[in-house]
Amino acid sequence: MRLIADGIVDREGVPGLAARLGYSTRQVERQLLAELGAGPLAIARAQRAQTARLLIETTPLPMAEIAFAAGFSSIRTFNDTVREVFALSPSELRARVPASRGAQGTPGVLALRLPFRAPLNPDNLFGHLAATAVPGVEEWRDGAYRRTLRLPYGHAIVSLTPEPDHVACRLTLSDLRDLPVAISRCRRMLDLDADPVAVDEQLRLDPVLAPLVDKAPGRRVPRTVDEAEFAIRAVLGQQVSTAAARTHAARLVTAHGEQVDDAEGGLTHLFPSPEALAALDPESLAMPRTRRATFTTLVSQLADGTLHLGVESDWAETRSRLLSLPGFGPWTVDVIAMRALGDPDAFLPTDLGIRRAAQELGLPSTPAALTRRAAAWAPWRAYAVQYLWATDSHPINFLPV
Repeated sequence: MRLIADGIVDREGVPGLAARLGYSTRQVERQLLAELGAGPLAIARAQRAQTARLLIETTPLPMAEIAFAAGFSSIRTFNDTVREVFALSPSELRARVPASRGAQGTPGVLALRLPFRAPLNPDNLFGHLAATAVPGVEEWRDGAYRRTLRLPYGHAIVSLTPEPDHVACRLTLSDLRDLPVAISRCRRMLDLDADPVAVDEQLRLDPVLAPLVDKAPGRRVPRTVDEAEFAIRAVLGQQVSTAAARTHAARLVTAHGEQVDDAEGGLTHLFPSPEALAALDPESLAMPRTRRATFTTLVSQLADGTLHLGVESDWAETRSRLLSLPGFGPWTVDVIAMRALGDPDAFLPTDLGIRRAAQELGLPSTPAALTRRAAAWAPWRAYAVQYLWATDSHPINFLPV
């Protein structure tokens, strides 16, 4: 479903979706029909209809341009699908939009609401993103987290502001075809599709965690809009302070990132692609030789496709592949599993902030003993990490390997 939301069916067809999952086309269709009552083409079609509705209601674009941007192959298909899904024609949908909510502002700039299931505690979520923000790529401005996005058809700048019942999303897109992908990646980064009620109910069963959950329920796992970018940044952050990691990343951004224009803030670049970083001179990297080898091996394998990180990645297999790379220890692998791959049960028993929190709470502080104690938190140990980090005033100050 995440791959479909990321536009894979529209760009690569059902065979492309099946290939990424390691199944046959027939298997994928059969599984989706059994679980959801609709096949991948029908799900992708419904998503195109939702994208079209957003554009109809929030932009002044002509219907022909909306049909193209939403991924329809023809105006007729666009009209028929919108009527079937919403029981209204595209023009009738636009006519029903109140004037106060109608198209306003600059073409290509969309104001959206990203809903979520309550409760949501934005403190750790937005605080972590702001604290680790790479200058030029990310910033915290006027109560909003802003960043650049590399998308299939172009790039975007997004501004995300937490509100009581939604996250306000302001998107500036270079190509409107990237709208559904941009929304999907922002929701994933903010973990907005999580079920906080189920998570917190499980964690409350532990008397040590229960007070932490009751104090600030609904913590989410801050994730990423780009799995390769996060893995690269995790390596840059090994055994250095958060400030030093941001400095290293900012240098790479300035030297190798693609420039963008930001009329509303201070964003200047896209984070460099693995291909761009694989082409740089290793001697230009201001880092110890061993970490330089770790960095160059990672970007090389990401660039040539030897290593693939994505929502479809098998967690156990990817962990094993990462651990085989030079300089990759359990912390780096598990933080990538937690924040890039989306494993809700990833755990960081060697993290210094987690060990300090465990000691303060009377939990075992050695990695092996803490891992045994944390077994009761499964399958939500990544969320337990967020509650434990919140007990430490400097939860991300130093990052181990």
